[in-house]
Amino acid sequence: MSPSAAAPSARQTELLEAAYRYVLAHGLADLSLRPLATAVGSSPRVLLFLFGSKDGLVRALLARARADELAILDPLRGPGEPIGLPAATERVWAWLAAAGHRPLLRLWAEAYARSLVEPDGPWAGFARATVEDWLAVLAACQPPAERDTGSGATRRTLALAVLRGALLDLLATDDEPRASAAVRHHLALLDG
Repeated sequence: MSPSAAAPSARQTELLEAAYRYVLAHGLADLSLRPLATAVGSSPRVLLFLFGSKDGLVRALLARARADELAILDPLRGPGEPIGLPAATERVWAWLAAAGHRPLLRLWAEAYARSLVEPDGPWAGFARATVEDWLAVLAACQPPAERDTGSGATRRTLALAVLRGALLDLLATDDEPRASAAVRHHLALLDG
């Protein structure tokens, strides 16, 4: 069994968190173990030992980013009556549009795109998994009578497409008012 397959040690967890902060600031493109190791107070050898390989480290970082993503989305599935697709979409957009979340969202966009163009790399399946995660959360927010229909699936797919498109536009332009206006327009159509 590789070191990364066992329960993580305290040192592995500590280094993963430090590496995660590093990639939030610097991205994954051109990630080199030597500068990363220096930044996190370790050595390339220790990182390779703890994560098995550079790809293993990247997979661990993507899993860490996905955990943050799910932590954002999971409260929408709270107990009680589902909040509805318009309210869920509005809450997700409010979080996505907040300037303080841009580092995580840039990392998400980078991993999503790399997953599409390098499907066999450490990114394998990242884009598909995040789409499935987000659709599952949006489905949980729909009342059962809507959720379990073809129309309900179409509505949540459209909501996700609008959120993802507006997010990519926001990351590219930093024009939050325009992107938010587009999402609000979509919400009016969802309510209608």
